[in-house]
Amino acid sequence: MAIAGVDVGTTGCKCTVCDSNGSLLSEAYQEYDIKKSDGRELDAWEVWTNVKAVIRQAVSKVDRIHAIGVTSFGETTIFLGEDDKPLMNSLLYVDPRGEEQCRKLISHFGRDYLFQVTGINPHSMYSISKLMWVAENRQDVYKKTKHICQFGDYIVYMLSGKLQIDYSLACRTMAFDYRKLNWADDILAYAGIDRNLMSEPAPTGSPAGPIRKEMARELGLSEDTLIVSGCHDQIAAAIGTGCLKQGMAVDGTGTVECITPIFPEPECPKAMQQYNFVMIPYVEEQTYVTYAFSFNGGALLKWYRDNLASLEAAAFRKDGINPYEGFNSQMKKGEPSGLLVLPYFSGSATPYMDGEITGAVLGVRDDTTSIDIYQGLMEGVTYEMRLNLECLKEAGIEVHELRATGGGARAEVWLQMKADILNKKIVTLGNAQSGTLGCIMMAGTACGIYQNLKEAAAVFVKTGKEYLPDPERHKKYEAYYRKYKKLYDAVSHVMKEDEGTTA
Repeated sequence: MAIAGVDVGTTGCKCTVCDSNGSLLSEAYQEYDIKKSDGRELDAWEVWTNVKAVIRQAVSKVDRIHAIGVTSFGETTIFLGEDDKPLMNSLLYVDPRGEEQCRKLISHFGRDYLFQVTGINPHSMYSISKLMWVAENRQDVYKKTKHICQFGDYIVYMLSGKLQIDYSLACRTMAFDYRKLNWADDILAYAGIDRNLMSEPAPTGSPAGPIRKEMARELGLSEDTLIVSGCHDQIAAAIGTGCLKQGMAVDGTGTVECITPIFPEPECPKAMQQYNFVMIPYVEEQTYVTYAFSFNGGALLKWYRDNLASLEAAAFRKDGINPYEGFNSQMKKGEPSGLLVLPYFSGSATPYMDGEITGAVLGVRDDTTSIDIYQGLMEGVTYEMRLNLECLKEAGIEVHELRATGGGARAEVWLQMKADILNKKIVTLGNAQSGTLGCIMMAGTACGIYQNLKEAAAVFVKTGKEYLPDPERHKKYEAYYRKYKKLYDAVSHVMKEDEGTTA
């Protein structure tokens, strides 16, 4: 028996197929581009076309697929017309539109109320601000809208015909009551959004139904293939790494860097709000997850590859070497780069949630090399995660071990760096791409192959190498981290200073 998982990201989508014994059968991946016209947008129809392509490619090598689970990134909304085609490009979470609308929501409801209902400290990155912006500024789109979806429920709908969204993706809208597990009608009403346009909320891992017949024929699938609503991609990563108990956490390094811990009701809700940590219902009863994250994780290394070292990257590719592996081999072994990098190239996420702050590179000397900057980017992201872990601890959430996933889980030099800076054990897994693996586990459970996720985890989750902190290296990094904690205030003071004023 074979099961598939589809993971829809901001810059690419993947389909992974495994058998019921946990063996990888096939995998396909396709990239697409973010549109940078008026802001940061994504063409949902282009994404859907690529999703179909990776499914078709991955399943072509397998006799029969029993179920397909779907996971996706969050916050980004699609307005569908009568023909089920998007009426406009989707505004990504980093798009500046919606900031004025977010201020209106805060003024009307108050920050405390919005946090108590949605489990989210209000910010313009969340869907409701973008929805409100469209309702106010693009009536030509809103009046023609038949359905409003996130990317996860959009793909589920296009495959199955059912409009269903899981709790974790619904939470990313900032219009979902995380305790009542339903849409917050008063927030939607104030934003001018018809609740009937939204997908029906459902528990994470709920079956949506069999695939549409015409879609089964197009993709080469059986008509009884079950489509399953997965979840937000960070939840899928937690499931795919076997983080099913309180106190466990996954560190996902993809476009963003995100630590996702599992915990009961937090001891200090005020600290959760202060540091912009969200409350998301998890798959295990009476547990939640939150996201401690940076907008720029692996994206910074891609920025380096494409903007500072494009010629070197081309030379590595010519020799059949992955550019990142080539860069990693040139880094200093066990020594800090000597630089301090504030990784806010797209603004800051938790704990500050500051869209106006910029990145910075400090400590450059006449002997600083390009590779030093590359290493400094890695260090900056990791310092930021250490800062987040300290904030989580203030809220009563302590993490002792991190399970690594995402593309960064293949970089041994970065994993050891994380262990040394964070002073925590980092555990890798046999399958670094745990997002699709988590989807497969949910889909297999939904179609009855496994009784529950714990049984599925026993089949799929295989721990690999462990990275332990080195006391001497930790001591060296500690000196830099003490300085790093001062960077946000310093850079904010300089870069946000009004023109015409003097220091």
